[in-house]
Amino acid sequence: MTNATILEKPYSIFKQTQRKRVSDGKMVSVLSGCENVGRTLMIVLPQLGDFDTLEYAWWLQRKWDFIENNNIAVRAIAIGNIESGKKFCQYTGFPEEYLFIDATADIHRELALYQGLNWGLPFFSDTQNAWLNLLLMCAGIGSKGTLKEVFRGYKGDRTSPPLFKNEEEIKIKPLPAIKGEFFNKAGKNYQRPFELATLRLKNMVEVLNNWRIYVPDDRYITQRGATFLFDNQGNLIYEHRDRGILGFAKNMSNPLDFLT
Repeated sequence: MTNATILEKPYSIFKQTQRKRVSDGKMVSVLSGCENVGRTLMIVLPQLGDFDTLEYAWWLQRKWDFIENNNIAVRAIAIGNIESGKKFCQYTGFPEEYLFIDATADIHRELALYQGLNWGLPFFSDTQNAWLNLLLMCAGIGSKGTLKEVFRGYKGDRTSPPLFKNEEEIKIKPLPAIKGEFFNKAGKNYQRPFELATLRLKNMVEVLNNWRIYVPDDRYITQRGATFLFDNQGNLIYEHRDRGILGFAKNMSNPLDFLT
């Protein structure tokens, strides 16, 4: 199968794909349960401990009522194992029965997704080179839009909705807990300065405290993901292929706006 064929027909790839389901560990079709829905949102995620993965899940939780009310099936495939999948679902609230595991990123290669920066030093191991490339990507090298997105997290975004409710308590140990209303000092009804950076810091602390659970194999830490939305006939409605860290949507200010 050529890359051109792969790029033209992602639905046919998913239709033939079976992976372990986090809820029960069974090897089943990743499209199981999607037969009688209006649309299917198929998300191919990077590592379960990736910045993008955790942030994407946060937006999905925020939009979950809309997703259910509009008969949209959500399925996600991520790099990790069953243990990391269960930990991820426990932290984010993403349903275990909709998450599938691809331990070696095979589906990412089948879909010709961006593997991330792939420089290598001959005296480094595969794992050491993966970390080197990740650090370079975090600095914006081989990672389109990453630095711009990092800065947006600190300066705020008037085109994005607020992220925390006033009464919501935000706990990031060892820092003292704060409530969402804290950000009202900078304004209301939009993403305030440092609000997104706070969400990302919360996610980062969670992953670093449980690194080997979330990321059982460091070799795939630069791999990027993609999003595909299909109608009930398998026709592609929307597609986004990540080209860098913190670039999991065309519109990062409102990542799921394509659903409406």
